[in-house]
Amino acid sequence: MKIGILPLARPTFDVAFAEEKLAAMLAALDASGHEVVGSRALLMGPDEGALDAVAGADVLLILQVTFTDAAFATRAATGFDGRVAIWAVPEPRVGGRLRLNAFCGLNLLSHALGLNDRRFAWAYGDTVDLDALLTGPEVAPVLGMATDAAPRAIRRDLRIARIGERPEGFDTCAYDAAALRGLTGAEVTELTLPDLFDRARATPARPEHVAQAEALDGVAELDAGELDRSLRLAGALDDLRAEHRFDAMAIRCWPETFTEYGGAVCGPVAMLGEARTPCACEADVYGAVTQAILQDVADAPVFLADLVDMDGETGVVWHCGQAPASMAAGARGATVHTNRKQALLMEFALKPGRVTLFRLSQAHGRPQVVIATGEVTDAPMAFTGTSGTVRFDRGADAVCRDVMASGLEHHMALAYGDHAATLAGVAAGLGVPVLELGAAREAAR
Repeated sequence: MKIGILPLARPTFDVAFAEEKLAAMLAALDASGHEVVGSRALLMGPDEGALDAVAGADVLLILQVTFTDAAFATRAATGFDGRVAIWAVPEPRVGGRLRLNAFCGLNLLSHALGLNDRRFAWAYGDTVDLDALLTGPEVAPVLGMATDAAPRAIRRDLRIARIGERPEGFDTCAYDAAALRGLTGAEVTELTLPDLFDRARATPARPEHVAQAEALDGVAELDAGELDRSLRLAGALDDLRAEHRFDAMAIRCWPETFTEYGGAVCGPVAMLGEARTPCACEADVYGAVTQAILQDVADAPVFLADLVDMDGETGVVWHCGQAPASMAAGARGATVHTNRKQALLMEFALKPGRVTLFRLSQAHGRPQVVIATGEVTDAPMAFTGTSGTVRFDRGADAVCRDVMASGLEHHMALAYGDHAATLAGVAAGLGVPVLELGAAREAAR
């Protein structure tokens, strides 16, 4: 069998560690007895030569070594005539930075391939069953099921800000304003990042935001200019909220906040979330609506998180540093963005307790409600930023399989408490099916 490989990575992650992982993957492939063609070096972006090198292979094996957007991999997979497989690698939960974040890249790509009706096989681990990956069953797409829950009405007058456009290759954050309005009644106002930055530069940091920052451990060690610029963003966003009566915001958070403005929006997002104006990263409009719905159901702050690791027993929910402060297990720290190295971000482990994860999803091009429940465990901080270790009620392996098979978006909203029954009612009120991750369901047709 001829295997064509595309080793994908991004230079903002730990390149030396990624190269170690790639070397181990290549060694396993070379030992398999198959012919391996394609790049044996990390591909840091689209590479037409790398595509040419895998033409004619029996299997296209995408090596998801770090997080990447899905644009190049999707183009490669949809243009390939043979079998497509993805192998992503984990990293240890030792409290440091996310050095690879490959699971999230796998998640992003599975959503994009689902939207394109491109079947694939996948594996996540340092060592995997190569025979199963290369020749075993492909993912069978799954959808939710109709619910007989009592309908629960949502607010039909939500006002959402979209500030900046979603990053390229983030199909998870795409939206159609008319379709969203028809489903939920939500109205989206589109604003630009330069206007936000101009407003922030003209807005002095507010005393309440300064006080929240000064209460964080380690804040005195941060760059004063970056901290000031970050806190000015909090004031500018709060002004926009008040002027337009926004209920939630979807903000393009990188790279421009760092490269053009010079301060992180993650800490301000945490502050606004604590004050009940949830904000979605990466201009994820459906993520912002998801947060607004869950916040109303839970009557509590919400956290829009990535799933960044699954180990068979538990999963880790994480984002750079934007969880609401009331979710902290203990002391709340101040830090910088792990890749961009600018302030202000929150840093803490999520407190133990029962949680619900929820997404108003567009996976496979069909609206549905996706739900998972579990317990945040009393575990050390898995990765820098804000993260929690979750023991899912239906098991981490089953949840992981459903995340990939459903093509779920890489953002889910988290709130403390068990709200699954009420969210099933939300689905009934919207007239869409419910997918409970890890539960029985019907195969997509």
